[in-house]
Amino acid sequence: MTVIDTAPLGVADPSRPTTVRLSGDIDIFTSAALRRQLMDTLHYSTSLLILDLSGVTFCDAGGLGVLVGIQHRARSMGITVALTAPRPFMSRLLRITGLDRGLPMVA
Repeated sequence: MTVIDTAPLGVADPSRPTTVRLSGDIDIFTSAALRRQLMDTLHYSTSLLILDLSGVTFCDAGGLGVLVGIQHRARSMGITVALTAPRPFMSRLLRITGLDRGLPMVA
């Protein structure tokens, strides 16, 4: 699992959303590291944190748990988490679990 944070070094531009591109597998082996990295990102994120899922090749229950947990933490900080560009398998997983109703999608 690779996390590529597209926010510039230093303070994020509040007029633009913070975007994080995720790639690879999000599973039991990678979810703890992803959680830590996303928690760190929340500390300098703008009011909108977009998680780009276009590079995600696999996601298990642990990965979904990370997404839900980050959303809850972000909400408590006044940050909205949104998803973008999920592959078809990921869209289906979000739909089956009902997370597509709780995690907004952006273009």
